Amino acid sequence: MNTEVTIIGAGLGGLTLARVLHVHGIPATIYEAEPFPTARTQGGMLDIHDYNGQPALQAAGLIDEFRSLILEGREATRILDRHGTVLLDEPDDGTGRRPEVQRGELRQVLIDSLPPGTVQWGHKVRGVRALGDGHHEVTFANGATVITNLLVGADGAWSRVRPLLSGATPEYVGTSFIETYLFDSDTRHPASAKTVGGGALLSQVPGKGIQAHRESGGNLHTYVVLSKSQDWFAGVDFTDSAAATARIVQEFEGWAPELTALITDGDTAPVLRPINALPIGHNWDRAPGVTLLGDAAHLSVPNGEGANLAMQDGAELGKAIAAHPSEAEIALAEYEQALFPRSTDAAAEAARDFELCFGENAPHSLIRLLTGQEQAD
Repeated sequence: MNTEVTIIGAGLGGLTLARVLHVHGIPATIYEAEPFPTARTQGGMLDIHDYNGQPALQAAGLIDEFRSLILEGREATRILDRHGTVLLDEPDDGTGRRPEVQRGELRQVLIDSLPPGTVQWGHKVRGVRALGDGHHEVTFANGATVITNLLVGADGAWSRVRPLLSGATPEYVGTSFIETYLFDSDTRHPASAKTVGGGALLSQVPGKGIQAHRESGGNLHTYVVLSKSQDWFAGVDFTDSAAATARIVQEFEGWAPELTALITDGDTAPVLRPINALPIGHNWDRAPGVTLLGDAAHLSVPNGEGANLAMQDGAELGKAIAAHPSEAEIALAEYEQALFPRSTDAAAEAARDFELCFGENAPHSLIRLLTGQEQAD
């Protein structure tokens, strides 16, 4: 079986690429390991930026569909100290520069915009090998095989396509997030709902923090942040939710109860999310017939840019292929020439932001970042 453009991974980046190609009349097939679109939770809120994510959706012809998903007021940001004192309280300014949507809903819009059969679900990659002359063979755990002359790795942090181009692998950055939810908070968790407010809550000190975001339906999505070694987390039994929660909340002894309730009152089992990153400036030599986008290309610490960058990558690659439909190598070279400096700058900014959030001057460095003082200095 031969496919013109083969995309591995049905995340936002791979789907945006397929949609932009479809707009230009170029067929593509996405192979995704998950068995169906809602097989797992798709994460929480995304702020889609007017300088990368929104232009990508414009290129995909989906800006109106995107706007229908926006949750008004969720750009509000509140920073509390560990005692619950409000240090910063910024309302949603209503400009729409970084409107918030649910990741799963945005992903579904992209899926629905593609011709039936574009996404082949239940195709977990088992191996990828170069056949020469720009062709590659992808084998799947279900026994299927595909040979393609244009392969795109949109398969995230632990990409199976990346080794064709680079020996780099993500490394633990020394910090992990622990994720939980409080459902129907206005009714069931009113104190926490009041503390979080209408958008995002951030409460952090050097090396740790409690973050939460109001999602649709009054659900609160909590991320607890701890800068601890992987060995430390290995000593926490996450198979025992109560024990894990008790151990995590110990790290926040003395914090305001309305903050620690975001940990102890979780309606879902705590999930450990180690933070890994590729080296800043990660790139590769041009190899015929294959490239990467999103986290597969430039995984960095989280700062609200990852999904936006993945969609931008997908849109830019799609436009490059459309501009050179019979000259794939020109398209890939053009895309990568712009990708590498863009992703290097973004990764460096993410690392800086992460340090301002959780470094030795937190939370005051974070307040300076959010109020524009950090850039002004």
